[in-house]
Amino acid sequence: MNEINKPNETVKESVIQFEAVTFGYAGSKGLVLDGMSLDVLKGSLTAILGPNGAGKTTLLQLILGWLRPRSGMIKLNNKPLADYSRRAMGQAMSLVPQSEHISFDFEVVDYVLLGRAPYLAPLDQPTAQDEAIAMETLEMVGISQLASRPVTALSGGERQLVLLARALAQQPKLLLLDEPTSHLDLGNKARLISILRQLNRQGVSVIFTTHEPEVASQLADQMILMRDGKVMGAGSAGDVFEGKTLSELYGVPVTVAEVEGRRVAIWG
Repeated sequence: MNEINKPNETVKESVIQFEAVTFGYAGSKGLVLDGMSLDVLKGSLTAILGPNGAGKTTLLQLILGWLRPRSGMIKLNNKPLADYSRRAMGQAMSLVPQSEHISFDFEVVDYVLLGRAPYLAPLDQPTAQDEAIAMETLEMVGISQLASRPVTALSGGERQLVLLARALAQQPKLLLLDEPTSHLDLGNKARLISILRQLNRQGVSVIFTTHEPEVASQLADQMILMRDGKVMGAGSAGDVFEGKTLSELYGVPVTVAEVEGRRVAIWG
């Protein structure tokens, strides 16, 4: 089993486990994941890195329980996903999608309040505490000044930060992000990386997909390298983020170099 572990860690407690998981979409003869076994430890900041079509988003949807494997088992905190209610899943983890179509003129704060749904009974209205949590998350991501603006009037980058705020309003212990920097400019990328590092220091496990090696190297302490539905490497960033493996991953020559203390991938 590929084990994603922090250096020098003595207690190995998993947040997510894939046990011989096979998955393919209905009507398709091919498999997206073929017998994947993987162990991601609590407290890690893990990048799922690979080219488009590698199976990265499918992996997140399986973790969320939105897709079910053909065979094998997925566990959250050493407990099968099938044993969790949707409410319990919503309190344990949240997702920042790559994008989301929003057809109603929600004010930003009301949209972020949707993240409190796992804590509310059906037909219950958000409490003052829920509203305070929503405003705290907007402040954390740096867009509290947009609280009363319609979500449909925001730029792509601002919408991405609103999606992050909504996910944080769920107060998850596991935060999943699908290509979180895809709509962000350089300044907002730096802000996002800072926010995720802060959350990780507070005990939140983070798993994010990306096709950008520079984002993975900036943020992750652990990496899962995926291509064609298979794990090509998994472990600490220092062990798997290297030229030979990245060249195989992307199919082009890649060199890894140190630039002002940071490892960067140079291709071509």
